[in-house]
Amino acid sequence: MRTLGRALAALGLAALGVAVPTSAQAEPVDYCRAEWNSHGRDGMVRAWPGYHCTGDPLGTTPGDDYAWGDSSGAFTGTDYAQPKSVMNSGYVGNLDVVAFYRTSGYRYEYGYVCLSPYELYADDLSDNYYTNNGGRVLNNIGSHRWVNASGCAAGSWLT
Repeated sequence: MRTLGRALAALGLAALGVAVPTSAQAEPVDYCRAEWNSHGRDGMVRAWPGYHCTGDPLGTTPGDDYAWGDSSGAFTGTDYAQPKSVMNSGYVGNLDVVAFYRTSGYRYEYGYVCLSPYELYADDLSDNYYTNNGGRVLNNIGSHRWVNASGCAAGSWLT
């Protein structure tokens, strides 16, 4: 009898249009926000092979990296061809913006983008493009270095 009562009650709620939350309706986890909360302002730049700061980090460093595809620095080997999300958890002040370049050697003429310390992270690089028609940022970072905001042109900011 109890089962029949529960079924009738559920049917009545459904008829009234009352939504019963299910686990499938849960909010998606904001992994970049979780990463930010875990590290905070620790002076680092980070990159991940997955969207929304997922997967094992490609690298983490407080410094610049002249070539993401070489064998030295925080980003090596094929790291240049994998980034889908990046984070700037650097200290606010002098040289607090991360400039990502399309090629190794910080070659701005081939395109670059900047990530402000106030933007925190870019969780999906597929909708960002380098300056100078340098192409899509997704899976394509050749080098990075810390710069001042004055070194970044309008339209060069990651979102």
